[in-house]
Amino acid sequence: MTTPPAADLALLMEALVEERITPEQLAQLESCVLRDPAARTFYFDYLELHGNLYWDAAVTEKAGDAARDEFGLESGTLDRVLEDVTSQTVNGAAASVLSGSLAKAAAPSEANFARRLTRRHFALFGGAALVASLLIAVLLFRAGAPQHGPQVVNVPTSGEPVEQPSQMEAPPSQETPTTQPAEIANRQERMPSLPSASTSNTPAEVVAAAPATSSNSRTESIAKPEGTAPEQSHSGSSEVLLSFINEQLREGWRTAGIEPSPRADDAEWLRRVYLDIAGHIPPVKELEAFLADRSEDKRERMIDRLLDDSAYVRNFASIWANLLVGRRSPPEVNREALLAFLRRQFARNVPWNETVSELIAAEGRGDQNGAVNFLVAHMNDGAIPATAITSRLFLGRQVQCTQCHNHPFNDSKQDEFWELNSFFAQATTIRHEKYDPQTGRMQLETIELAMRDVEGPVYFERRNGLMQVAYPAFAGKRVDPSAQTNRRQELARLIASHDSPMLAEALVNRMWQHFFGYAFTRQVDDIGPHSEISHPELMARLADEFARSGYDVKQLIRWICRSEAYHLTSRFSATNTDDNPEAGDLPLFSRMYVKPMSAEQLYDSLLIASQAHRAVSVNWDQEQRRRQEWLQQFVLSYDTEENDEASTFNGSIPQSLMMMNGELMDNAVSTARGTYLHTILTERTSDTEKIKKLYLSALSRYPTQAELAAVRKVLRVGRSQRGQQLALNTQAYQDIYWAFLNSNEFILNH
Repeated sequence: MTTPPAADLALLMEALVEERITPEQLAQLESCVLRDPAARTFYFDYLELHGNLYWDAAVTEKAGDAARDEFGLESGTLDRVLEDVTSQTVNGAAASVLSGSLAKAAAPSEANFARRLTRRHFALFGGAALVASLLIAVLLFRAGAPQHGPQVVNVPTSGEPVEQPSQMEAPPSQETPTTQPAEIANRQERMPSLPSASTSNTPAEVVAAAPATSSNSRTESIAKPEGTAPEQSHSGSSEVLLSFINEQLREGWRTAGIEPSPRADDAEWLRRVYLDIAGHIPPVKELEAFLADRSEDKRERMIDRLLDDSAYVRNFASIWANLLVGRRSPPEVNREALLAFLRRQFARNVPWNETVSELIAAEGRGDQNGAVNFLVAHMNDGAIPATAITSRLFLGRQVQCTQCHNHPFNDSKQDEFWELNSFFAQATTIRHEKYDPQTGRMQLETIELAMRDVEGPVYFERRNGLMQVAYPAFAGKRVDPSAQTNRRQELARLIASHDSPMLAEALVNRMWQHFFGYAFTRQVDDIGPHSEISHPELMARLADEFARSGYDVKQLIRWICRSEAYHLTSRFSATNTDDNPEAGDLPLFSRMYVKPMSAEQLYDSLLIASQAHRAVSVNWDQEQRRRQEWLQQFVLSYDTEENDEASTFNGSIPQSLMMMNGELMDNAVSTARGTYLHTILTERTSDTEKIKKLYLSALSRYPTQAELAAVRKVLRVGRSQRGQQLALNTQAYQDIYWAFLNSNEFILNH
């Protein structure tokens, strides 16, 4: 059968989407799409355009009842149609079954309803896209997919073929409808000429796969908060989800008319992923080994390796301790106990909803239960700070301004703030003191967070002076206000429940900001109807998959770090200069945005690069105290209701002076025994080799030929002017290394 001309192909596509295609025309279209890549591209472009045209007319979830009235559909018809569609075995009759299901559900006056289904049921294009995804699956199936027996699918992450059940033999632990669409997606991925957009055309609701496993999955049983669904795999394979992430970002680039920056080289990418996951630059030996590795999957293996490293645990425990209680935490907070709690959670990869539940519902002494210290830091002023920070950190919503009035830009009301605050009404702090024989006085030993006998509402004042009551309620769900109810436990249960998407959305948005420098929203903790989202479908899909994965933090990090955008260079290209979120625009992620190192990242990177801690003889505890003292120099605390804190670690004069002349920098360029500079200078190697080692140590890359020549020239000039004394030669290397460590290239994460 010959390929029809473009005009005839367009007529066939028009007949397909209008559901009037004949069997002969369908066979002609099938043959054309399978054999001709150009026709296949036209096929998907046509469907995408058709779906987008109908997208604006799609009914919303809130308008579901009105739509049923408008089209005369009986209650439940829509759900029955979708159940019929997704439960069909993938075979040659799938497309006709779909058409029949829709025909049975809709009268002639309802013909367009199939194209106007809600976003709840279709991920991208509405009814036409589901018809397209099932049709192309049938075409691919007919073109050569085996009819029976196990299928061998190449999985890039492992390099080993994985045996998957055929469409006729569903695994005992899963229902057939959930395994079939996954095989459709896998067959689409294996077709080399198929456009990448095809993967994203599969609705999220039907992208199901066998449970994903990882080497670092927890094996011990952890008690779930009441109302939390059991831990489960995400709804689709990582490869399908990654295809969706990449296609969503590419669509943004196409819409904006820009091209992304090139892929980052291995040295740039390794430095970035080390800083983001481990919290410091890579050691020289790790960098050299990675650059010498020629395997194609070395980046994926490096991500897994870093997530299994103790540096990941320390880094994210430190990040969240700063978010929970600040760098300069109040004196009653036992920061070390909180850090120990967070390290335990991240080391065991405890589901995020469980960690949040423990932080909200914790009771006991701060030195015995580290989770207690989060609320201990915010229980002042009637727990107003606790209310605000709980919403900001865990729900991604800023509610602090609704303490006094309704929100001026969205539908948040003042009573909602106080309903949330009412959950903390039972919490009280108890001081435990001990006698200090040196001072002869009683001193604070620890703070205990306990539950007091409180029932009923809290009271707040309206702007008109009237008092109003607020009973504990969250997301429209009221809680029994009696004294027998543990309100914080109820709040933890409601927040951690899979019924509430806010917890997953908040962490996805914050993690995306951590790895890319910018979140999907302009402010990472201000999600809501008033906040524009750069990629709403991508954010919603990631949040849904994160919740379905059992709130697996490591899995979320893998998805982000394996995305195409994370592997791009930070250098502008001539075609993406308009992607500039610093100007206030929403980010498009067409390049890796340059991020300043945090104070912790810079301190630890200086030690990794220079081995400066070996210049002085200190043990681990002493080094941690020195680290904390160094960090505290950049922290400013404000005495406000929100316990605000700011940092001068942002290129300010104090930071610059500390970097150039501080004790840490003096130790970094020291030639004392044990430091990196001492090791380099005592090696019997040429100046060229020494210079390369300094570049690897400080900048995580080899020098260019021009840079190498310039540094050698500096050394030659210095020697000719000062003679060949060893002391002057050492001074020249110290000056060069000092310049490297104070350069923008070192102090920026790019």
